[in-house]
Amino acid sequence: MRTHARALAALVAVALALLPGADGLPEPGDELRGRWVWPGGVPEVVTPYEQPAHDYAPGHRGVDVAVRGSEVVAPDDGVVAFRGTVVDRPLITIDHGGGLVSTLEPVESDLSPGDAVSRGAVVGTLAEGGHTPPGALHLGARLDGEYINPLALLGALERPILLPCC
Repeated sequence: MRTHARALAALVAVALALLPGADGLPEPGDELRGRWVWPGGVPEVVTPYEQPAHDYAPGHRGVDVAVRGSEVVAPDDGVVAFRGTVVDRPLITIDHGGGLVSTLEPVESDLSPGDAVSRGAVVGTLAEGGHTPPGALHLGARLDGEYINPLALLGALERPILLPCC
């Protein structure tokens, strides 16, 4: 019986470690889950999110999503925080309030910092540059300065559910 209890405890520990937020990373609250619209108009992930082991480790701090046509829309209401070129790609960053920020790249835009944007409104056009494959857009999300998986905000990341045991 002791072996069964230890095995059950180990199973519960592993399951809890897999829960969103169990790794200490910020998680969007339930009020934000599924709130965003797909900025490329297509609910298709081309390159998934890959959480780095630490702040300076390799990873993919966002998702690359397919884009229908060339227009890119704001995933949610907010205010343009930055628009410009970083290294070799144009991008736009939107502050959605409450510590939540999105970054869209490569995107050419005529908007300026301080401009208000609405969920689903066109913020620019898909450009070239960066690591994304042709026809794809990189969508990054940060909550209180920490990268999070934007799929949770798009409603495309399912929460694990613990089922009763035995």
